[in-house]
Amino acid sequence: METSNDKPKIITMCCSIRYKDEMTKIALKLQLQGNIVLTPIFPVNNSNKGDYTEKDIETLGKVHKEKIKMSDSIFVVNKDNYIGNSTKNEIEYAKSLNKKIIYYTDFK
Repeated sequence: METSNDKPKIITMCCSIRYKDEMTKIALKLQLQGNIVLTPIFPVNNSNKGDYTEKDIETLGKVHKEKIKMSDSIFVVNKDNYIGNSTKNEIEYAKSLNKKIIYYTDFK
């Protein structure tokens, strides 16, 4: 468990939508270890962003950054060493807040 003094750590998951299934499996594993895991909310039909306004997409991004702000660390699902532009921005944001960065490729 990634805790100190039995206090659960808060971890925000960051990844490309292409790794959503992998993220869900990792989030469950981390939560079973006693962590509080925050996951991104992806638009239901990402292939058709026309279902969502730019304001909707912007709001989801802002809320996700707030999750990062309240976290102890972020967990980057960089399967196959892929990190998309949005995730790169989230990593930089987390670094600016001195958050711990955990990479999937280092987690195994």
